[in-house]
Amino acid sequence: MSRKYFGTDGIRGKVGKFPITPDFVLRLGYAVGKVLGEEGGSVVIGKDARISGYMFESVLEAGLTAAGVNVVLLGVMPTPGIAYLTRTLHANAGIVISASHNPYYDNGIKFFSANGTKLDDAIEMKIEAYLEKDIVTVSSDYLGKAVRVEDAAGRYIEFCKRSVPAEMSLNGLRLVVDCANGATYHVTPSVLEELGAEVIPIYNEPNGVNINKECGATSLSNLQKNVKTYRANVGIALDGDGDRLMMVDEQGDVVDGDEIIAILAKHRLEHESLSGDVVGTLMSNLGLEKAIQNMHVGFRRANVGDRYVMEQLRACNGVLGGEGSGHIIIRDRIETGDGTIAALQVLHAMVVSGKTLHELKQVMEKYPQILINVPIQKKINLDKAKGIQASVKNVEEKLGNKGRVLLRASGTEPLIRVMVEGEDLMVITELAEQIAEAVRKAS
Repeated sequence: MSRKYFGTDGIRGKVGKFPITPDFVLRLGYAVGKVLGEEGGSVVIGKDARISGYMFESVLEAGLTAAGVNVVLLGVMPTPGIAYLTRTLHANAGIVISASHNPYYDNGIKFFSANGTKLDDAIEMKIEAYLEKDIVTVSSDYLGKAVRVEDAAGRYIEFCKRSVPAEMSLNGLRLVVDCANGATYHVTPSVLEELGAEVIPIYNEPNGVNINKECGATSLSNLQKNVKTYRANVGIALDGDGDRLMMVDEQGDVVDGDEIIAILAKHRLEHESLSGDVVGTLMSNLGLEKAIQNMHVGFRRANVGDRYVMEQLRACNGVLGGEGSGHIIIRDRIETGDGTIAALQVLHAMVVSGKTLHELKQVMEKYPQILINVPIQKKINLDKAKGIQASVKNVEEKLGNKGRVLLRASGTEPLIRVMVEGEDLMVITELAEQIAEAVRKAS
């Protein structure tokens, strides 16, 4: 059975438009309480900095307590911090109120298991089934209670610092940190400062509506300018909920998720801390695959989405994987994407090697890759769209064995993503536009 509400990363959409409405989220909280909670058990709730988080925090609390489940409120916290505290507070589950890198007028709800990992499809199906049932409030004797954890940020800051060797110092490094006006504004700069770095935070004043606005991991131009202006060693960009990392080297060049994975793979291989295969996705640059193979390490491609990367890592007992967009999983540190911890691992590689970030990223040679996001008005079955398939076949014949084509529907937005990769940028740009036009005609 296909899921009705859950996408690749929870339930997401525009605030006020079903299903991101107070009444639906109230029922969602109740359903989660019944499926994942237990009498006397608890569920952790955290959120990013967008204004609608207050509303959805309240209705989730109401639904959960009506189901007889206690609620632990963390306030504004990065998604990986919520995963960590779900586990360490011994909660039955964790709930994140966030739309990640989306604008403030979107929001979403995603979940962690008691172990701080993403829920599997079977659990999500059970929650969806419970959504069809009426809310039956438990008797007053068994209603849940709500408490707020005042030192949530401090606990997570200490966890992040423990993810690198105790003797590691960032003294002498000047870092520009773009917090995307989101959930890391009060966390990541503190972590880096306490480890000795000179930190210049930007976009660290969230007001509820400026989250991800021309800043963060999806908008790097201002970070690049600031790195040059302040003559910084590194620029660090996180997204609104802190599970995504992009970097800028000392020359002002972007270092994306694929390059970060290649850097960490080489560092860990040299220090005998790389086990299993390295896992990318269908969207990972061909240059990453070749770089990993040149290290004589296995490379796997998972479906797009950090939950699928995690599935492959578990299958091969791997510790390192992620996406070019910056979701980096370092499994022996935390079992979910964590932008702050990934940044710390790269900085550790710099300190140990004595190399700059620009020097470290030379381990991988990127293939030109064109990605076009084509908005659609209706769902398209890509396998049965003859015009699209004919265009893809034509492009693949032109590329031969020197490139590849990937089409996929976004799991969070009404888009078809058209990706073409090859040796010549001008050629693949033209070929990608051919396929994109075929998608537009079909929609």
